[in-house]
Amino acid sequence: WAMGNWSTTMSLWATVCSVAASFFGVQTAKNRQRDFTQGKAAHFIVIGVVMTLLLVVGLVMIVRLVLRQAGV
Repeated sequence: WAMGNWSTTMSLWATVCSVAASFFGVQTAKNRQRDFTQGKAAHFIVIGVVMTLLLVVGLVMIVRLVLRQAGV
């Protein structure tokens, strides 16, 4: 990464925030435009897959906890 590229590409945190906003459907038009102009598709795909896996694992853990507490 050259120093000049930092201003034209999105940071990891900005990409994670954009993916999280898209999960809830609350992405602003301004941020969506930024995603298409500055973001890289591969970054969004990888972060989206990781966040989806984390969501599924979290839900499975919650269901197991609730079932264990219910004695099932």
